[in-house]
Amino acid sequence: MTASVPVLEMRGIVKSFLGVKALRGVDLELRLGEVLALLGENGAGKSTLMRILGGAHPPESGTISLDGHFFNFQSPQDARRAGVAIIHQEFSLVPSLNAVENIFLGFESSRFGFLQRTTERAKAADLFRRLGVEIDLTVPVRQLTTARQQLVEIARALAFEPRLLVMDEPTAALSTHEVDRLFSTIHDLKKQGIGLIYISHRLDEIFSIADRVCVLRDGQNAGGGAIDEINRAQLISMMVGRALMDEFPSRTTLPGEVRLKVERLRRGEAVREVSFEVRRGEILALTGLMGAGRTETARLLFGADPRDSGMVRLDGRELRLDSPRQAIAEGIGLLTEDRKQQGLVLNHSVRENFGLPNLDRFSRGGFVAKEKEGLELSVHTSRLGIKTAGWEQRVGSLSGGNQQKVVLAKWLARDCEVLIFDEPTRGIDVGSKYEIYTLMNELVAAGKSIVMISSELPEVLGMADRIVVMREGRVTGEIPNARTATQEDVLRLAVA
Repeated sequence: MTASVPVLEMRGIVKSFLGVKALRGVDLELRLGEVLALLGENGAGKSTLMRILGGAHPPESGTISLDGHFFNFQSPQDARRAGVAIIHQEFSLVPSLNAVENIFLGFESSRFGFLQRTTERAKAADLFRRLGVEIDLTVPVRQLTTARQQLVEIARALAFEPRLLVMDEPTAALSTHEVDRLFSTIHDLKKQGIGLIYISHRLDEIFSIADRVCVLRDGQNAGGGAIDEINRAQLISMMVGRALMDEFPSRTTLPGEVRLKVERLRRGEAVREVSFEVRRGEILALTGLMGAGRTETARLLFGADPRDSGMVRLDGRELRLDSPRQAIAEGIGLLTEDRKQQGLVLNHSVRENFGLPNLDRFSRGGFVAKEKEGLELSVHTSRLGIKTAGWEQRVGSLSGGNQQKVVLAKWLARDCEVLIFDEPTRGIDVGSKYEIYTLMNELVAAGKSIVMISSELPEVLGMADRIVVMREGRVTGEIPNARTATQEDVLRLAVA
């Protein structure tokens, strides 16, 4: 097969929501056996375009053709039957079902009216062997880690041998080893003639895996071409519409006295005798490989989980952190790793989500002062550049970057002294990342203390003052000056 033959052509795709144009005549072409990176800022129209391709939304105008045949998908089932498989950024698994049941849900194997569970199980095991991982096929997927759930999503997409596969941020929750295995699988799929559309905000991945790029900005084509003819600065400029001279804003403030002191914190085998300090005006990075215990440590600091032992002090005073409510009262805020499941109530409005940790300020006599709440929200909406249709817009309908900014806004309104940012830029475009980095710098310049948990080593090295590395629940080392460290220095401690 030749990479010059188009397997997919989308021409002049237009789509509006509530009178706002999300797509303005977008063109996209995918060839056999290639990886096309689809890039753009949050809200650029990438997800809308893929939902149209996947049959979830009908276009207002434009055409879709596969292998030269025109299609008008009325449902995701129509798209799947035509050979289109999509791995969405948000998991679509049924938590109470196991991996096998999720993979074949709606497409179960049966004979004489009986489900062929043995056949399905064998097919599922083979899929995971192809991915180079072992998954417990008997337990409900809610008991699997986020990374394992992502791999179930990937296996489900591959189960029906698609002609065209869309991967939307597939590595967001994967370890380095799992990413390598995924890339190996992608290379195998390319050899089989499958076309892949790869959506990611991690530019290093794009240059590693993509053959071509297609960039969207404000619902329109903004550029693209062969990956070996485009450099990183050009790609960023296409995405944000301006040149970013540096992906990490500079900071000149120096850390002050110790604010937060963590001593011998422990919870089972997940967090084992963890100790570290955070200073006033400092960004401390807490990093390590998947399963290192970083998020578990953050949950202990926020009172979300009970600790077995250990001590937490703020400004020399021992804290009793038995619940998130107590942590918030003490001036500690947590931007969670999973904003959709733990950071936001997706069916509620932007205003309601913003007000949740601030109800003591916005309510009186059991009633919420919506106008006061909305006015303060407007201040933070302007400061953070949150794009919404209004206070009452459902937060679940916002782009990922704007959702993250809503989570940030509610903690800024709380004026926390210590902020824990768990993967603050996961799934966020490069322009929004820069805005969040700038905000973090502003916070530490104002004397706040930040604990940043991140799996992205360029982010760790570019933003942190100091780095604490964890492995299997323990602290394996500290790098006192992040600006002079290398990725190899961090990884050496992460695997120690």
